Amino acid sequence: MVDGVDTPPRVDVVGRLTPDQIEAVTTVVDDATEADGVHPLSEHVMLHLRYGGDEPARNLLLWHGSHLVAYAHLDTTDPVDGPSVEMVVAPATRRQGFGRTIIAAALEHAHGPLRLWAHGGLAEASLMAEHLGFQRIRVLLQLRRSLFAPLPPVVLPDGVTIRTFQPGMDDEAWLAVNARAFASHPEQGHWTLQDLRQRMAEAWFDPAGFFLAEKEIDGHPELIGFHWTKVHGHHLHEAQLVHTHGSEPTHSHADEHGHEPIGEVYVVGVDPSAQGMGLGRQLTLIGLQRLRSLGLQQVMLYVDESNVAAIRLYESLGFSRWDTDVLFRHD
Repeated sequence: MVDGVDTPPRVDVVGRLTPDQIEAVTTVVDDATEADGVHPLSEHVMLHLRYGGDEPARNLLLWHGSHLVAYAHLDTTDPVDGPSVEMVVAPATRRQGFGRTIIAAALEHAHGPLRLWAHGGLAEASLMAEHLGFQRIRVLLQLRRSLFAPLPPVVLPDGVTIRTFQPGMDDEAWLAVNARAFASHPEQGHWTLQDLRQRMAEAWFDPAGFFLAEKEIDGHPELIGFHWTKVHGHHLHEAQLVHTHGSEPTHSHADEHGHEPIGEVYVVGVDPSAQGMGLGRQLTLIGLQRLRSLGLQQVMLYVDESNVAAIRLYESLGFSRWDTDVLFRHD
């Protein structure tokens, strides 16, 4: 019971939030951050919350009387991996079943399997997720690096050339290399042509930031590696950048979501036949140079906690650990 309130809790499911709702959610998030020592919601969600949300995502607000006791952000925009949810329960109202209630509401509106992100690796969040039938499927480290810091020069292995991805021409060849490079990966290695084309149809897709490494084999160029970069925030064009003499490019205006964009090392892969050449490092550097040329300030990436070799590579390129995310799934 919350302050003597004996009415049953209710869940409101809305698109954009009103200013009063934003204030209520922000208060719950701030209280949880202070109590737990970690942010309960990702930076991406928090940035959108400041401006009322982002269509077509859904905001779930659990009220008990006039008190907001829990909040969940349901993202239904990923057609491949399915909907995902991030949630927070007000510290003063925990252990009263409100977490279970809002997750049940998220499951209902997800209309199928639901992924649940728990940030900061909190034991209490993990226990609740597992108690509700979610299974831990992944632990991701988020690494970040400033793009203002110097970048080492690119030194390609002998015989290797770089070009950008050509939609419709490189699809099948890329899928084949991706499958071999990520043969043991639970998700990435099983991409289909539909998975690729769904991402290519997204507004953020830019083939100019999708780099392919080739080497001539038996007289024909063969794809042996790639680096697919991504920009979060908005879709940059040269006209949106202001170049000042003697300095890095700067943005002419804030992006459409109200926050500065950030680059991402989306996927880097090397065919097993080309491993041991140092190609992964050089491809990463090529992508970082591209993101830097757009005037971006930072770059991020996600890497599985178990991928020690990749973590070592990224740390050698100046990346450091920023956050830890645990992913659960309810089927």
